[in-house]
Amino acid sequence: MPPAVAGRVIVVDVVGKVHRPGIHRLPPGSRVADALRVAGGVLDGANLRGLNRARLLVDGEQIAVDAPVAGAVPGAAGQGAGSGAAPGAGPGSPATGGGTADGASSSSAGASAGTGGTGGTGGTGAGAAPVSLNSATAEQLDALPGVGPVLARHIIEYRTAHGGFTSVEQLRDVNGIGDRRFADLRPLVQP
Repeated sequence: MPPAVAGRVIVVDVVGKVHRPGIHRLPPGSRVADALRVAGGVLDGANLRGLNRARLLVDGEQIAVDAPVAGAVPGAAGQGAGSGAAPGAGPGSPATGGGTADGASSSSAGASAGTGGTGGTGGTGAGAAPVSLNSATAEQLDALPGVGPVLARHIIEYRTAHGGFTSVEQLRDVNGIGDRRFADLRPLVQP
């Protein structure tokens, strides 16, 4: 784990199929794999297929490990993928501890977050969980109204260049999002 910067800490909420779910504090520069490790590792049989364990953490995010997402459709792509931004950290990721080895016996469905956030299927109907700007895949962003593949790519590029979103208002800084599109997206997303 990277050394902590004096007085600085990243706080994440790890939920789902881990040994010690809850709020965990990690040093800046930590990755999803580090959060899973401090949460005691993933439970045997947890699905990690959509969870990018190599992704850098963002303060305040939620990482959901193989947990159902509110508003998710059973069997839909990204179900349970709260924080897992992109599929697949390959073998060689830091070990999660607690029973399963990264890239070995488990695959992933994810975190939300997001990453924090809920990720999910990107559903936009009434009652659907907000999409996490910090963990959503291009497909989940593309499913939002007014967001196509190009704008989804711009959102992900902004997220990568700025270390994630700390507020929904930062969406205004993304190339291609004006006042009207921001107003449409604001209730459907979270950092």
